[in-house]
Amino acid sequence: MSKADVTTQNLTRACNEALILSALADGSRHGYQLALDMAERSQGYFGFKHGTLYPILHKLEKDGLIEGVWSEEGPRGKRKSYALTARGRRYAQEQRASWSAFLGHFARAVGLENA
Repeated sequence: MSKADVTTQNLTRACNEALILSALADGSRHGYQLALDMAERSQGYFGFKHGTLYPILHKLEKDGLIEGVWSEEGPRGKRKSYALTARGRRYAQEQRASWSAFLGHFARAVGLENA
C-alpha cells in the first residue's frame, strides 16, 4: 500500500492532504490564503483552523511534497508561501486516483452507484 492510498484508517489525513495539495496545484499560496481558498472552493464545507492547517503544512514540507519560501509582506512582516514540489505533484496525482477508487467502492457499498 502506498502512502497516497486512501483507507478507512487514514481518511482524515488523506482528506486534508488532498485538499491542500489540490489548492496548491493552482499555484503557491500562504497558509491563510489556502484556508480561504479551501472554504471558497468547497462552498464552506471544508475549512481549516490555523491550529490544524499549519501542522499539516509543516509535515507536507518535511516530507518534501511542498516547499515553503519566506517573503517580506510590507507592514505585515514575513509570510511563508507554499508550492508543490515535483514529488508533491506526483503524490497529488496518486492521491486523486486513490480517492477515485475509494469513493467508487464507498458509493457501491452504500448504494449510491446509480445516484
